Amino acid sequence: MTRPPIHQQVTFLYTRDLPATAHFYETIMGLTLVLDQGDCRIYRASRDGYLGFCKRAATPERPTGIILTLATPEVDEWYQYLSEQGIVFEKAPTFNPEYNIYHCFLRDPNGYLIEIQRFFDPSWPGGSQAAETEV
Repeated sequence: MTRPPIHQQVTFLYTRDLPATAHFYETIMGLTLVLDQGDCRIYRASRDGYLGFCKRAATPERPTGIILTLATPEVDEWYQYLSEQGIVFEKAPTFNPEYNIYHCFLRDPNGYLIEIQRFFDPSWPGGSQAAETEV
């Protein structure tokens, strides 16, 4: 039997404050709400990738061990856009030669670390070879 296909992907994360989370992802990040289940809201992050946030009391105040990475060639444009929205970044856009990426970091209202990243590895979908000339 061949492996059946997977058509979409949803990452669910917990939140104590669903209204603040909804404001951040809908108004600041501009993600489209695709499903409101009351205590869970699901957003389109890419064509077939989704983020879901569910209100749960047992959510850590500053989650560790999770990096929510959004891949795009427009890292600088996202940095400028979010800075104009009043977002304070933990790390401005920089080239990381160890992983051959260009990235920046910020936190959402829940304390989740968000990385906005561009891959230069040509084996990654959308990656390119010319890191030195493009950054």
